[in-house]
Amino acid sequence: MPITYSQAGVDIDRGDALVERIKKLARPTRIPEVVADVGGFAGLCALPSGLVDPILVSGTDGVGTKLKVAFAANVHDTVGQDLVAMCVNDVITVGARPLFFLDYFATGTLELDVGEAVVRGIAEGCKLAGCALLGGETAELPGMYAPGEYDLAGFAVGVVERAKMLDGTKARAGDVVLGVASSGLHSNGYSLARKVLFERMGLGIHDEVPGLGRTAAEALLVPTRIYARAVRELLAALPEAVRGLSHITGGGLPGNLPRVLPEGLGARLDLSVYERPAIFRVIAEQGPVEEAEMRRTFNLGVGLVVVVAPEAEAAALGALRGAGEQAFRLGEVIEVGADVPFEDRVRFDR
Repeated sequence: MPITYSQAGVDIDRGDALVERIKKLARPTRIPEVVADVGGFAGLCALPSGLVDPILVSGTDGVGTKLKVAFAANVHDTVGQDLVAMCVNDVITVGARPLFFLDYFATGTLELDVGEAVVRGIAEGCKLAGCALLGGETAELPGMYAPGEYDLAGFAVGVVERAKMLDGTKARAGDVVLGVASSGLHSNGYSLARKVLFERMGLGIHDEVPGLGRTAAEALLVPTRIYARAVRELLAALPEAVRGLSHITGGGLPGNLPRVLPEGLGARLDLSVYERPAIFRVIAEQGPVEEAEMRRTFNLGVGLVVVVAPEAEAAALGALRGAGEQAFRLGEVIEVGADVPFEDRVRFDR
């Protein structure tokens, strides 16, 4: 008897149905530069007019084991925003405007409602970032994933004029380091967080986390904050004063802030100037996890760092807060010896 592709585990009709749903979700993210809608073999987007010597900027990332939490909780409409955030927040660190986003969604057996929920989150993230959901790929791969599981990858492209690129080379000792608050764990350190909450503490996904007043699912699935609008407004207000931008992801402050500082410079930070989200306290106490390990694994409540000229501190804080962000002075840029290891270039007063 003849066998069909569907009997082998790939349902083309179901994939086509998801594409139709995606078209409706992508439409509100369209920007003037988009040339063609979702559905073709390739996404088409023009460069904005009036740019002098434009440089394309790209970034790619995933969501990591935060997806395991989404699977367990059966909540799929937030990880899409995480996906966009992890890519876009990297692209904006060089001063780029995000233009468009592409996603890759792979699963063993395509569930239409799950796929739609994921893409709905992606579309919401694109709207927050001001970029278009230009296209993507949905792959049904029988045998590659456990039932009910999927993987995500994202790709963001932005543009910046060469003369306006931020590369950290303008940073000087004495510059001010500003912190911009995260919404929580964002999308890093989940293997450690899951080990503490689910193994050490013995919590179930829908159990309330002691001291948080929220379930484990609610605490762990808070979407990653997208900083594109705030950075756009900051750079418009202070184009000459911003020295560098650092997206605080895996590696924490010690592993990310030095990436936007020239050789010979580091930073002295005071982490007592702001209140960490309570989830970090729970992980540290219940692990227990030592402070040094917390600092190199998590963002600890700081999702973005902005390095600015000292005279621009007040104006920069005002611009960030005016864009809806919680921002605070975190420390200052300092000189460090040429022989200081990369991971020791960030020093902590407290």
